[in-house]
Amino acid sequence: MTHPTVGKALSQQKIQPGHLEALAVVYVRQSTLGQLQKHQESTRLQYALVDYAQSLGWPQERILVIDDDLGKSGSSAAGRPGFQRLVTEVSLGHVGLILGIEMSRLARSNRDWHQLLEVCALFRTLIADIDGLYNPNDYNDRLLLGLKGTMSEAELHILKNRLHEGKLSKARRGELHNRLPTGYVLAPDGRVQFDPDEQVQHVIHLIFRKFDELGTLHAVLRYLVTHQLHIGVRLQSRADARLEWRRPNRVTLQNLLHHPIYAGAYTYGRRQTDARRKQSNRPATGRVVMPMDAWHVCLRDRVPAYISWTQYQANLAQLSANRNVAGQSGTARSGAALLGGLLVCGHCGNRLSVRYQGARQSYACTWKTSNYAEPNCLHCAGSGLDAWVVSQVLEALGPANLALSLEVQHHMEEERVALMKHWTQQLERAAYEVQRAQRQYQMVEPEHRLVARSLERAWEDALSAQRQLQEDAARVQHHRAHPLTAQEIQDIHELAEDLPALWSAPTTSTSERKEILRLVIDRVVVSSIRADEQLSVDIHWVGGCVTRSTVTRPVARITQLSYYPELKAVVSQLTQEGKSGQQIADELNRLELRPAKRTQVWQADQVRGLVRDLGLAISRTQGPVTPKDQARQGDWWTLTALAVTLAMPSVTLYSWLKYGQLQGRQEGRRWWIWADEQELTRLRARRAKPPAEHAHDRWNAQRAAMETRQRKESAYVQG
Repeated sequence: MTHPTVGKALSQQKIQPGHLEALAVVYVRQSTLGQLQKHQESTRLQYALVDYAQSLGWPQERILVIDDDLGKSGSSAAGRPGFQRLVTEVSLGHVGLILGIEMSRLARSNRDWHQLLEVCALFRTLIADIDGLYNPNDYNDRLLLGLKGTMSEAELHILKNRLHEGKLSKARRGELHNRLPTGYVLAPDGRVQFDPDEQVQHVIHLIFRKFDELGTLHAVLRYLVTHQLHIGVRLQSRADARLEWRRPNRVTLQNLLHHPIYAGAYTYGRRQTDARRKQSNRPATGRVVMPMDAWHVCLRDRVPAYISWTQYQANLAQLSANRNVAGQSGTARSGAALLGGLLVCGHCGNRLSVRYQGARQSYACTWKTSNYAEPNCLHCAGSGLDAWVVSQVLEALGPANLALSLEVQHHMEEERVALMKHWTQQLERAAYEVQRAQRQYQMVEPEHRLVARSLERAWEDALSAQRQLQEDAARVQHHRAHPLTAQEIQDIHELAEDLPALWSAPTTSTSERKEILRLVIDRVVVSSIRADEQLSVDIHWVGGCVTRSTVTRPVARITQLSYYPELKAVVSQLTQEGKSGQQIADELNRLELRPAKRTQVWQADQVRGLVRDLGLAISRTQGPVTPKDQARQGDWWTLTALAVTLAMPSVTLYSWLKYGQLQGRQEGRRWWIWADEQELTRLRARRAKPPAEHAHDRWNAQRAAMETRQRKESAYVQG
């Protein structure tokens, strides 16, 4: 052990004149506010280091006290402005000596401690505590400072682990209770029990029952708001704590449905701290919800339960299924498309998205387009597919009509009783508040008017609140809470026996139809191998059964039809026989060779358009037919013949002619287009361009035509 005189002499040797010219910084820190209140002696010792600095030769005006970190942990430099100010002052060369009561006051992290040592060694700053004076550039002092920093960090981890293991040990016994959620209170003997207020319990039971019925959190929230239902919350987890009635919100309902305590389970460690997500300025963040198998403690049947464990797991599964993410059907969305979220592409396995164009809807698999800029896997109209799936569902639900009727009747009666019970409890509470205010007013002496006036106002407020509540209850009972009559019960039975009528009834909303489909259908897999009108559909029912069939869908072009060669041959034969357009349409309808679009039968106008596209012509006098070869004269083509050769619509070819992108002449009502082999190659290349480039070319052509017209007008004016 070094003699005090020798130790002081060694300290004087380490202190150079340059050190005395710089500042002596006294760093003061306490870890928590509780230490500031209960361990004030440690704080006084740290402030007393000012006298120690004066004894080493620093004048009073050259001593700086940094106490910005009082009540802050030293486990990290984050969130400690005092420590950051200290490092900054040392880095600027303003500090000659740093004083702390012990090394743990400066830092309990080796990263922060060794960073400070490196900066002090670079700028020749000394470090002192109650044990001595150290020079970070000296080997022995540097070694001793490093050991002290390691021991300080190890001490912090030992204390943390000891406290954590103590909490875990108490939690494994089910005795560690933090803030209990609404609906539960802590008894004087430490047991968890139901809230003694019956209305609090009733509202929580109602929330779970309505979620089981409605299926979505937002629907439950809408129900509570519509019926003016509030949730009782106690400010503390005690039965005698003040009870507040707050309006429902999404976060409260979400926490209530996710918390396992309502299923009778005691848990600890549902939310744990992830150091990767912990931010410097918000130390409370970084807590993440862990999966059930990662919880520290999960003791089932340890507290009173509002629901069963099976129902709790079903609620979690329903909440997860309601999320509109990839791989899940999600909850029913707004819109007329009934199968949105249920359709799965049979080619790539991804969900089909819904597209709306006016009153029409369609389904498309856009995964390849979105990720790889490739064409869509599948695209189909929605009305025909919806109608076929609905017919299968109605047929499948036929045997369950009677059970459905009884279930509807039960739910309606249950909702009526639940609402009436809630309003009865509210009226009972309001009557109690009135009687209480009345008793308080009657107990006061009449001469004491200062108190009597305030109690009188409280009595009047209670009476006004009771009167308002009675009016609201009467209004709700008149509009909603009336029992079912015999006629209404009979109507429900009749509707249940005729499910198609119930489905198509005007009172049945689209969202209700979607919910019915989701109750019985898991997914619908659609595919089209040949990209024709035949759509393969597989309905995967909830029970595991699969219904496979083929549905006819409308296609964009007639050439996509699987029977197009047969259709072409029949039309060619009938035109050569001199049949009229209506006669050909009747024959095609008889042979069930349907058109490509949504119309189910052929009309005469459609047949004449098809004949023109095929390069044929129908004689008005039923005479001979003009063959396809006569529609061409050398390099001059008729508009229809050229469109057939290029495999493109005649309308598109006519728009090119209109904007001056083709060379043509008109003879009577027929247009002739000039196109040799080189021009045909150019037109085929143009046909293969994307639609955006066609629009750009059309805009250039319009601009060139406008400039030409302006030049002609200018020349005419000048002439």
